[in-house]
Amino acid sequence: MLETFVHRAGLGDIYRKIVDGQRLSFDDGLTLYRNPHLSVIGWLANLVRERLHGDQTFFVRNQHINYTNVCNKGCLFCSFYALPKDPNGYVLTPEQIQDKVRAYAHLPITEIHMVGGVNVRLPYAYYLDIVRAIKTARPDVSLKAFTMIEIEQIRRVSRKPLEEVFGDLMTAGVDALPGGGAEVFSDRVHEELFHAKSDSDKWLDTARAAHRVGLPSNATLLYGHVEQTEEKVYHLVKLRELQDETGGFLAFIPLSWHPERTAISHLPGPTGQADLREIAVARLMLDNVPHIKSFWIMNSPAVTQVALRYGADDMDGSVMEYEITRDPSTDRIQTLTHARMLDMIAEAGRQPVERDALYRIVASPQPRMPAYLEPEAGAAGG
Repeated sequence: MLETFVHRAGLGDIYRKIVDGQRLSFDDGLTLYRNPHLSVIGWLANLVRERLHGDQTFFVRNQHINYTNVCNKGCLFCSFYALPKDPNGYVLTPEQIQDKVRAYAHLPITEIHMVGGVNVRLPYAYYLDIVRAIKTARPDVSLKAFTMIEIEQIRRVSRKPLEEVFGDLMTAGVDALPGGGAEVFSDRVHEELFHAKSDSDKWLDTARAAHRVGLPSNATLLYGHVEQTEEKVYHLVKLRELQDETGGFLAFIPLSWHPERTAISHLPGPTGQADLREIAVARLMLDNVPHIKSFWIMNSPAVTQVALRYGADDMDGSVMEYEITRDPSTDRIQTLTHARMLDMIAEAGRQPVERDALYRIVASPQPRMPAYLEPEAGAAGG
C-alpha cells in the first residue's frame, strides 16, 4: 500500500534506488526538494534511517560555550556578532571559561561545544590556553571546538602550516570540529550575505586537511534565507564528495536560519515543514554520512521529535546555554533536561542512546514512559 503512494507521488524511481542502495543524483535531489508530498519523502528517509540505525536515537549531555562574540565578518544572517569596537563585545578569559565549565560540574556532561566569532586581536596562545583550561577543569569531556572559519583565523595568527595547527590543537585537547561556517556553498549567496568570510572551497579544503590528520568534524547547511534549491543540492553533493574522499564527517546538521535581530529580518525564515524536508533530503542524499542531526534549539523540540521519523537519528543534547540565535541578555539559558530528552525519544517510539562528541556510546538508558502514556491503574493487560 505504501509503495502505491510512493508511485502516485511520482517518486517511484527514487524509491527503487533507495531499496537497491544506489546513490541519488543531483536531479534526484532537485526532485526531493520540489515534490509536494513531504510525508512520502519523510517515509523514504525513514527507510534509510532505520536501515542504518534501527530505532536508535542519539543524544548527548553537553554544554555550549562561546568564548567571544567579537567578529569582523559582518554576515547579514547573523544576530550573534559584535564588531571589534562594539561595547557589547566580550572575550572570555581561560579562567572565566573554567568557571563556566565548573558551574555544571554536578552534571554528567560528556561533550563541550565551543565556538566564537572571528576576533583578529586574539593571539595563537589564547586558543590553546582555553582548550587546556577546559580539559583541566573537566579532563574526561570530549571537546568539539572551532569551526573551519575560526580555524582559518587561528592558522593565520599562528603563522604555522595548517597541519601543525591541528596538531597543536589536538595535543591541547580538541577532539573534533563542529560543522558551522559552511552556510551555503554558493558564490552568489556568499557575495550577497557573507562576502567577508572565506568561500566554500576554503571551507572544504580546511575540512579535508582536518580529516587527513585524524580530526573528525561535522558539517552543516544554513537554509531558509536567500538560497535556491539548486544551491542546496550542490552543497549536499560537495559534502558527499568530500566524505567519499576522507570519511571524516561524523554528522550533518541542517541549520534553520532565524531572522530575529539580523540585517535581513524582513525575510520570513523557514517553516516546520521546511525543517522536516531538509532533514529528509539530507538523509537521502548523504548516503555516506553516518548521522543526521535535528538541532532542537533551532528546529524546536516539537519539530525535532517529528524529525526522528523523517531521517534524523540524533537530537543533539542538553545545550545549557546558547547565544547564536538567542538574545544573550534575555534568553540565553536554553536547556533540555535528561529526563525530557528521554521522554521525547520514547514518545517518538525510539530507543535513546547517549553518546559523546565522537559518537562513542556512553549509555543506552531505558526511556521512562511519559505519565500520560502509562496504563491506568487496574487496566486489563493484553
